[in-house]
Amino acid sequence: MVSVLFSRMKALSLDFLHDRRGATVIEYGLLVGLISVTILLTLAAIGETIRDDVFGAISAALSSSASEGE
Repeated sequence: MVSVLFSRMKALSLDFLHDRRGATVIEYGLLVGLISVTILLTLAAIGETIRDDVFGAISAALSSSASEGE
C-alpha cells in the first residue's frame, strides 16, 4: 500500500515537473506587466507636458473669455 502511494506520488511529481502549460500563462502575465509599466512610465513622462500645454491653454482661454465678459 505504501509503495503504491509513493509510486503514485513520484508519477505525479514527474508529471508536474514536465508540464509546460503554466509557463505560457506566466509568460503572458510578464508581457502584460511589462506593457503596463511601459504605459505608466510614458504617461508619467508626458503628464506634465499635457498638464502645462493643453490644460494651460484651456485655462488661459477660459480666463480671457471670462475677463472679456466683465
